[in-house]
Amino acid sequence: MTKFELHPQLVKDCFSVGSFALSRLLMMNDCQYPWFILVPQRAAVREIYELVGEDRSQLLQESCILSEVLVQIYQPEKLNIAAIGNRVSQLHLHHIARYSNDVAWPSPIWGRVPALPYSDRDAQLRIVEVRQRLGNLLRK
Repeated sequence: MTKFELHPQLVKDCFSVGSFALSRLLMMNDCQYPWFILVPQRAAVREIYELVGEDRSQLLQESCILSEVLVQIYQPEKLNIAAIGNRVSQLHLHHIARYSNDVAWPSPIWGRVPALPYSDRDAQLRIVEVRQRLGNLLRK
């Protein structure tokens, strides 16, 4: 049986926030958008339909919980949720708070402008805020 490992590109591009029952929660290192990623901790899964039914339901539940928290904190005009996977085939679900004044609006963010990394302090502040809002639903 293959063991779950986080894709090296996600390790390189993201901060670890914690884990839900199913998914690892990451924050993309791009301060231009509040951008979080759920990665189901299942080996060799590329698409949502490949998850067993219980895991599919759990992923949707975790996505909804994360979405509610992101809307509470960041009050976006739109919350984009996407499972693209063209460059990273491992199943991962993006949650991106969007505003009409962000650098890519109204287009998708991919490839529009280079990422602008967080300062260490700002990244930690954002992570702590999300962890606090998620409370005991998230393990570190």
